Amino acid sequence: MCIRNRDIVIIGLQPWYTKIGSNCKNIAQEFAKENRVLYVNVPLDRRTAMTEKNNPDISHHLQVVNGKEPSLVQLNENFWNLYPSRVLESINWLPSTSLFSVFNKLNNRRFAKSIQAAIRQLGFENIILFNDNDIFRGYHLKELLRPAVYVYYSRDYLLAVDYWKKHGEKIEPMHIAKADVGVANSLYLADRLKTYNPNSYYVGQGCDLNLFNPDKHYEMPTDITGISGTVIGYVGALTSLRLDIPLLEKMAQAKPQWKIVLVGHEDEAFRKSALHHLPNVYFTGGKPMHLLPAYIRHFDICINPQVVNDLTVGNYPLKVDEYLAMGKPVLATRTPTMELFRDHVYLAEDLSSYISQAEKALAENSDEKAAARRGFALSHTWENSAAAIYDAILSFEQPVKRGHLSEHC
Repeated sequence: MCIRNRDIVIIGLQPWYTKIGSNCKNIAQEFAKENRVLYVNVPLDRRTAMTEKNNPDISHHLQVVNGKEPSLVQLNENFWNLYPSRVLESINWLPSTSLFSVFNKLNNRRFAKSIQAAIRQLGFENIILFNDNDIFRGYHLKELLRPAVYVYYSRDYLLAVDYWKKHGEKIEPMHIAKADVGVANSLYLADRLKTYNPNSYYVGQGCDLNLFNPDKHYEMPTDITGISGTVIGYVGALTSLRLDIPLLEKMAQAKPQWKIVLVGHEDEAFRKSALHHLPNVYFTGGKPMHLLPAYIRHFDICINPQVVNDLTVGNYPLKVDEYLAMGKPVLATRTPTMELFRDHVYLAEDLSSYISQAEKALAENSDEKAAARRGFALSHTWENSAAAIYDAILSFEQPVKRGHLSEHC
């Protein structure tokens, strides 16, 4: 199913100008193929305006607030970017959630006024309001903006982070419950949404895998040319909040003939870990995105050794799709989300199963399996994810409203 010729307003946790990739940005671009889209940047709060005023992006936003730059910028025929012109108060420090909620409503009103002005300027009507996981700033927007459909999108378990947990434990369940539709990019998060709102759906995850082409020739990176034997590798941020350092240490010690290559920036726990003293563990440091396929190409097995906690248990692992798109055998920690990958990924729970599954992956590898892995990864498109979101919206909208809708885009 498809939605077309509608007006869609998107709010979320990442401004359009953010340099890193974002689910929300990709979804917005997919929506804009057939609809008019207003992508709303994160509004400035008082603290950010003061402490980050030398950041060029924040400085530009302050120029908007001061009336020196336009708040609404057209990016293409169907796509506009809004810099909210009102500054919100920094209130997360408030100790009482009841008091926080009073000031949060005031912030929501300021935010809504900026969005309402843009909606009027663009002539948007019968809007779909899509909220990318913004628990607080979007809490009252359903009432203030009166959209035809209000969609709450969950792609991370934010309550695992202290900032969001402080007031979010009470507020997010109420927020989810009053949404017209809940959608999530993992089965775990979709099930969580359903506990508060039965009109919730798993909509999958899109991936941009153009960089990861196993048919392309990749020179071996110079910093791993001297490594011989079986190479087991990881690419991505090396953070103890997400990765199991003890597992990696024990695996390296149990299999000294295996070489473990870790590509990414390290947090303090990784920098201080015993991994740096093991002769078969190699750190390359962080690398630009366009260089990652060359490392993956020369790994025998790719791993995602997640530590299972509130933050990671429901996450969709984009790096696994990148590994699979290169046709590589993949070994990962078993989580509810990873069950989606079970036909193409070797899943493990502890040191023993990590070692046995790695040995199995090495023994079973073939061209046929590599092709199947790549085909599976390439099925995870933004087009398919957007189509699932459209289906969820259609499940809510009444048939009388479907004059705006078409089954084919």
